[in-house]
Amino acid sequence: MADDSATLAALVARIDELESRQAIIDLTSDYCHGFDKRDFDRFLAIWSKDCVWNIGPPFGSFSGHDGIREAVQDVLWPAWQESHHLSTNHVIRFQDADNATCVCDVDCVGTLTGDTDCQIVGATYTDTVRRQDGRWKIIQRDVKIHYFNPILGVPLQAPQG
Repeated sequence: MADDSATLAALVARIDELESRQAIIDLTSDYCHGFDKRDFDRFLAIWSKDCVWNIGPPFGSFSGHDGIREAVQDVLWPAWQESHHLSTNHVIRFQDADNATCVCDVDCVGTLTGDTDCQIVGATYTDTVRRQDGRWKIIQRDVKIHYFNPILGVPLQAPQG
């Protein structure tokens, strides 16, 4: 009977970790969809109330939900006319059942407001995440921008039908 209990507990822990891994990856997906589709409620839902978002130069660092609101609504959305984030290469490390780190890479293609040339951005996100009230949230995101370059003469265009 004791072996069955230990086996069941180990199985439950493994399932919890698998579900947690997917929930942590979903944080990045909701970040991308929320930002690109200008769905602020979806974007804000991924952040803990006491979060820190270190975007780095040229944008800065923002704290708490008020800081996230300022960064998105006052700084970033006004700067970007259109954006498309693609995230990949997620590596998740658990400290315990409710705390983890996640590192992933992101490519972003878009246009700056008032510009027709395409911009490309390559970055790495390093996240500290925590499960709070049964939901995973980002406590801190550090962004390392590797490049932020225009592709001159290349506008983003919808397919012609």
